[in-house]
Amino acid sequence: MSNANNPGSARVSRADFGVSSKQAFLFLVCKRKARDGETRALPRVCLHASRTAIAVLFASSALLFAQTPTPLPSSTPTDPASEPVVLAVAKVMPAVVNINAERVVRRQIRDPFEDFATEFFGTYRSQPREVRQRLQSLGSGFIVDPAGYIVTNEHVVQRAADLRIEVTTSDGKVYNAHYITGDPKKDLAFIKIDGQSGFPFINLDNPSPNLLGQTVIVLGNSVGYGSSISRGVLSGLKRDITIDNLEYKDLLQTDAAINPGNSGGPVVDIAGRLVGVSSAKMAFTPQGVPTQGLGFAIPAETVREVVKGFKAVAQKKPSAQQPPSSSNQPAAANADRLFGMQLQDLTAELTDAFDLVPGRGVLVSAVEPGSPAAEIGVERGLVIYRVGRHDVNSVKSIEGLLGRVQSGMTVDFTVGVVRNDGTRQIQTVPLTAR
Repeated sequence: MSNANNPGSARVSRADFGVSSKQAFLFLVCKRKARDGETRALPRVCLHASRTAIAVLFASSALLFAQTPTPLPSSTPTDPASEPVVLAVAKVMPAVVNINAERVVRRQIRDPFEDFATEFFGTYRSQPREVRQRLQSLGSGFIVDPAGYIVTNEHVVQRAADLRIEVTTSDGKVYNAHYITGDPKKDLAFIKIDGQSGFPFINLDNPSPNLLGQTVIVLGNSVGYGSSISRGVLSGLKRDITIDNLEYKDLLQTDAAINPGNSGGPVVDIAGRLVGVSSAKMAFTPQGVPTQGLGFAIPAETVREVVKGFKAVAQKKPSAQQPPSSSNQPAAANADRLFGMQLQDLTAELTDAFDLVPGRGVLVSAVEPGSPAAEIGVERGLVIYRVGRHDVNSVKSIEGLLGRVQSGMTVDFTVGVVRNDGTRQIQTVPLTAR
């Protein structure tokens, strides 16, 4: 069978390009004359035959390249929405919270000249001066019970019960919370969202097997960026480390990034099961050598056992550390439902910490993004002094004033700050109930 009639053949016949037998013969004759050294000019017909042959050569090459098969793209591309890590994050993230804890530290200081005078007179001439400092700590946590119980690191919320704890869920909602108990040696603490329930949670009864090399995901409030994740592998078990004079024992090691703000957040596997609780990152060895990829977490088994004891404490004294305004939750719910504000009574300690005039106003502890209060410019930390024509000094007093407010009604709020030194920054703003 001729190659010209065989579509699978790699050879190309002259007939496929319109080259006659006579043209091929002339080309060969011209080629032989040139090889034999004849010096006279080649006939014009030889030049024509040469050009025809060159054209045939190029056409043959083009056909060969055209017949080279081109690989087709994959017909089944991977959908990112079906990736195991994406599915695990979607499953766990609703239970992860950002924690903002504030407390007041009181210190006594003396004038440096007093120390100098004491060397000569043997006694101080005046009493030390007290300085109050508000400290804020940011961290992460995760809900372990639909009633709103949260696990986090003890160092995130330590001594924060004397002021305020706020948690923000992944959907942007802000809640007040209170400290229940903690274990400084394990660096674990238990807090609870006030007056709410029905939260998504991470089940502690089905922890990850924690196998070396398995993929792990760190979730939390990384350097203030909420709902952040990082991915790595479980690279070590039963690690004992010392950071800032604190000893940590039996920790898990991972190369997933654990940054400031991740403390207290969950570490999970690609099935969404708890691996551990982010606890520490080693940036330098004890000898001062910088490190990379050395993050540590408290194992899930340890967390489960410690939480059992925490829940026992919570059941014995469920309301022992409720804030004063907890009995007035309906008023806070009305303010939140109608205007997107969460309110808190101004205790003597809070009034002292914010340097406010005592006995006046109700503190705005949180404002929902996009709410009527947020759109008009009300911010967390401001104080409500009047609702309509009525002065207010407790959450309960606002309850009676907002009890009959319905959607679409407008209420005037006088908000701002009045400090002990006489500074006044207040303004009356109209809020329309949603």
